[in-house]
Amino acid sequence: MRLALFQPDIPQNLGASLRLGACLGVPVDVIEPCGFPLSDRAVKRAAMDYAERAEVIRYPGWGDFLARRAPGRLVLFTTRAEAAFHQFEYLPCDTLLFGRESAGVPDEVHAAADARVTIPLVAGARSLNVVTAAAMALAEALRQTDGFPSAVQTG
Repeated sequence: MRLALFQPDIPQNLGASLRLGACLGVPVDVIEPCGFPLSDRAVKRAAMDYAERAEVIRYPGWGDFLARRAPGRLVLFTTRAEAAFHQFEYLPCDTLLFGRESAGVPDEVHAAADARVTIPLVAGARSLNVVTAAAMALAEALRQTDGFPSAVQTG
C-alpha cells in the first residue's frame, strides 16, 4: 500500500501526510511541483520528528511518476467518482492518490487511474481536508488487506 499526493498546496498537509505514512508504515509519493518551496529541510520541518521515519519518494512531475511508480493499481480519490471508498475492494499493492487541495487533479490524471472512488459527504459539503481523507482511505484499505502494523503501543 502506498499514499501518493499530487502537487500538494499546503506544507502542513504534506507534513501531516508524512506523519500518517510513518505511523502506519505506508510509503508516501510526492508528485511535484508543489504549491510551496519543497526542500528536504522544509519537509522535515513540516513532518516534525516523523520525517526520519517516513519513506518518501519525490517525483519531479506526473510523467516521471507514471514512468517510475511502484507496480499495482492507481486508485484516485475524487469527487468525480460514483464508487464509494468503503465499498471498493483494495489490494495490498494499491497506490491511493489524492489531488491538490485547491484544484484536485487534471483530466490526464483521471484518465490514468485504474479506479476512481469518492468519500460520500452530506449534501452541501464540498470536500474534506486531504489528510483527513487520506487517513480514512488508508484505514479502510489497510483494514481490508490486513495491512495495519502488528505492534500495538500503549501509553
